[in-house]
Amino acid sequence: MKSSARTVACAWATVAACVVLTLGLCVFLTGCASTKIDWNSRIGNYTFDQAVTELGPPDKYATLTDGTGVAEWMTRRGYSGGSVGFMYGHGYPYHGYPYYLYPPYYLAEPPSPDYFIRLTFGPDGKLQAYKRVVR
Repeated sequence: MKSSARTVACAWATVAACVVLTLGLCVFLTGCASTKIDWNSRIGNYTFDQAVTELGPPDKYATLTDGTGVAEWMTRRGYSGGSVGFMYGHGYPYHGYPYYLYPPYYLAEPPSPDYFIRLTFGPDGKLQAYKRVVR
């Protein structure tokens, strides 16, 4: 004959193990989250070479007449909004007629812009300013 006390103890051990695993997973995923860059702290001591090393080659670069360099990196690509969903009515069993008797509904999303970071470097190669650009 089995004791009910032993069954309850095993159940609590299983629950405790699940809680520990869940908390461990949360801590692991929090540690893997990306951190945002504090560009204000980098002004004056961050160089173009460091930016290329960290962000890769810029998408656009221009040198002004005073020797200032302006570079842009894409941080997030938008989407064109070209995909279109297609459906008829509310579907079976919510209507009494066949689906082909209802007019089709077209679902289209508007396009999303691209996001960039524009870094301005002085003639000495140090970061002077930054700006987030949306196009």
